[in-house]
Amino acid sequence: MNRVLAIVSVLGRDQKGVVARISTYLADQDINIEDIEQRVVRGQFLMDMLVDITGATVSLDELVVGLLAIGREIDMEIRVTLHNKRERPKVGVLVSKESHCLEQLITDHRAGLLHGDLVTVVGNHEDLRPVAESAGIPFAWRPSDDKDAHEAFVVEELGRAGADVVVLARYMQILTPTVVGPYAGRIINIHPSLLPYFPGANPYRRAWEDGVRVTGCTAHFVTEELDAGPIILQDVFHIEVGVDSVEDVRRKGRALEGVVLSRALQLYLNNEVVVINGKVVFKPGMRTLLRDFGGTE
Repeated sequence: MNRVLAIVSVLGRDQKGVVARISTYLADQDINIEDIEQRVVRGQFLMDMLVDITGATVSLDELVVGLLAIGREIDMEIRVTLHNKRERPKVGVLVSKESHCLEQLITDHRAGLLHGDLVTVVGNHEDLRPVAESAGIPFAWRPSDDKDAHEAFVVEELGRAGADVVVLARYMQILTPTVVGPYAGRIINIHPSLLPYFPGANPYRRAWEDGVRVTGCTAHFVTEELDAGPIILQDVFHIEVGVDSVEDVRRKGRALEGVVLSRALQLYLNNEVVVINGKVVFKPGMRTLLRDFGGTE
């Protein structure tokens, strides 16, 4: 008989007896705990538990209802994910004219690194249509000179594609609540500086002009405050002051941007990041817990 594995994820204010309460409930349903990862961050308790529900005495629906009831009692968020029944999340990508980040996402998707599907590319210019369509991804665009109309178009296209998460692949527009609201906590941007330094426009030039010797790029969740959302990943490169031109700085930065953006998206899709008190915290997620089970993603 094939084993049926699931992940039980728990998040909430730290308190006594959480593990015992959930473990006892699972044992009463003849559910075996295969692996468990837990930690406390800023007063918040996080746990991912790999369980074998093959011989459970309750159905999956009954299991979920029971755990949700426990979650309500202890004021914690509890989720159950059946690993081989997960729907692949749908990823919408917003672009302008630069292709390198979109190309990296396509490359990593083809390599099987993204546990999700690129379902639409939406832009404010038509330049990247060939890149998207050559990868079999629908492309749509509308000029952004009328910002309200453009953002309404973006929301409509993302909704039409059923996007679960939105990636800004060098999308050179500041999002308003029209877009941020419906996708709060589900928009990932790449910014070409080590935030919180050099937010806004022309960060590479500003770093070069200031004689900065180390700069980089930042993948972060988008909020209504410009370039101020929780940071997911950063990477750096060196500037040879007096030798590198501003174009050298941009070239070095572009070599990192797509990689950092794609890696941040992978962490999100693998359920390996959670935001606690405005800060991103890493957790095991399904990919890590399943590493000893033949990579059964």
